[in-house]
Amino acid sequence: MPVIVGLRNDIEHYLQKHGIWKKWEKAKRLFENSPSHPSLNTELLEPKHRLIYSFRIDKKYRALFIYLPDDKVEIISVTKHYRK
Repeated sequence: MPVIVGLRNDIEHYLQKHGIWKKWEKAKRLFENSPSHPSLNTELLEPKHRLIYSFRIDKKYRALFIYLPDDKVEIISVTKHYRK
């Protein structure tokens, strides 16, 4: 199972500022136990050759991440997710 490495300070601040820290913790646990869980909607983003993925924190926010060696995952950003 993948393990999410420690968050950068700016990402922690963003999660707290937007009031989604508890939702983040729940999504993180779910991802580490079952990365393909349907509620996470984990997906490979375009362009696919960059190998950047995302999973859903809630209906509004997504965590963008990359896979590292040894089944580790680094969160590179948390963004608002807009549907057209």
